[in-house]
Amino acid sequence: MCGIQVLVARSGVEIGDYDQQWARLTAANSRRGPDAHNELTIQLAQATIRFGAHVLHLRGHQTQVQPIVDQHSGDILCWNGEVFDGLDVGDQNDGLLLMAEIQRQNIEAFRRIEGPYAFVYLDRAQSRLWFSRDYLGRRSLLMKQNGALLISSVADSAEENWTELSAKKAFCMDLDSFTITEHEWQSIPKVNQVIDNSLVSNVECSSLDNFPEISRWQPMVDQFKYELMSAIETRINSIPYHGAHQARVGLLFSGGVDCITIAALLTQILPQSEQIELFNVAFENPRLTSQCSDAPDRKTGLQGWRELCQIDPLRPWKFVEVDVPYSDVVEYQNHIRQLLVPSNSVMDMSIAMALWFASRGQGRLIHSDHQSTPYVGKSRVLLLGMGADEQLGGYSRHRSAWDSGGWERLGSEIDLDVQRIATRNLGRDDRVVSDNGKEARFPFLAANVVKFLSQTPLYYKMDMRYPRGIGEKLLLRLLAYQLGLVQASTLAKRAIQFGARTAKMQSGKSRGQDIL
Repeated sequence: MCGIQVLVARSGVEIGDYDQQWARLTAANSRRGPDAHNELTIQLAQATIRFGAHVLHLRGHQTQVQPIVDQHSGDILCWNGEVFDGLDVGDQNDGLLLMAEIQRQNIEAFRRIEGPYAFVYLDRAQSRLWFSRDYLGRRSLLMKQNGALLISSVADSAEENWTELSAKKAFCMDLDSFTITEHEWQSIPKVNQVIDNSLVSNVECSSLDNFPEISRWQPMVDQFKYELMSAIETRINSIPYHGAHQARVGLLFSGGVDCITIAALLTQILPQSEQIELFNVAFENPRLTSQCSDAPDRKTGLQGWRELCQIDPLRPWKFVEVDVPYSDVVEYQNHIRQLLVPSNSVMDMSIAMALWFASRGQGRLIHSDHQSTPYVGKSRVLLLGMGADEQLGGYSRHRSAWDSGGWERLGSEIDLDVQRIATRNLGRDDRVVSDNGKEARFPFLAANVVKFLSQTPLYYKMDMRYPRGIGEKLLLRLLAYQLGLVQASTLAKRAIQFGARTAKMQSGKSRGQDIL
């Protein structure tokens, strides 16, 4: 993972005029990649290009400095991503291997790989600069034109004119004419909307203890477990050890069914001696005059931690209470607002607050005897549950769609949500989490999981004829229940800004969609 920044100016333009903005971008991107920083400026016939890259070492035996320059062609790659499939990486550096693959396949090499990424690639022979994000938009990449072209993982300030690149396109700048063309990229699978009501005839159920016709669901539950576990394993097996007693992986942990299922599968993959960090964030909200311990996510988080300790009592689970006093909100809100750019709504800010403080990982470690000690998280990779709600019917609007139009309306709403995953909030979340020198990984958005869930008929994934806490994300709840997560399996969906209590921290009538 790294922070990317690139400046492209016409020959003859004094790039020193952009030094102050470049310095601000360097400061912002360096927090994303604290392990190595390098810059490179080249002069072409019609353009001057300045590359900067900041590396967070998460793969290979040694830190690979970027930009990566091919010694034969002179091509240059700034790579912020992880290759999880489509290229045999093993424990080698994926950026180096990808550069070698690009030399053989050119830009088509990116179509073959699976994983979250953003890149800028100079094809020197063709005088082309390519830049793009993966087709699900799991990494941030912004663009701005103000005389020169600026490309960066994160904006330099809260000023306007930064735009987030569409994840559905690859962009190419002709460095002779300075024109930018857009090219179709990979696409997200369409959702299977075929309905067979004969498989869901009995919907009388108030608990997963007596779920009817479980034998019909069992093959789907087993396959879902296989796909999700494969995604988790692929996302953690290459993380290097930074110390014998230092956690390699953590979770942003509310105790909800999405994150706790990931944790329960993760504990089946990692050696039992390995620590797993669970970061649970709660805020002092002056409007509510209550303690952090009263936050809904704190209560479900502790409950979920205890359930995990029951299913794997020998695992060194590290439950970290991240309590955020309102004074810290005031201190850091401008910094977090800058990270949001170009996202700019009240809801964006509420969510970003929770993600930033949780991923920072500074809090108190809770022990089994209820004592606590100060703690700072060690893991550099954080697993998040994003993508589960869109694919498995977890939002209230999905139940509303069912109420107004049955299976047909629900299917259309799910397909719409899946197709627009790439255009919504993952870039924002990457900017916020990565600012703490951490990398977010999303098992529910692994290509194999998305493909499986898109092909699976709706009625195996959700059924809104069951009550809230069962009908939505039904397939996931059945898996959680079978993993021993009895209490967590029936917890209803709760948005992070309400669970952590970052929503409406000040008096007023602002709504989530209002502009900051």
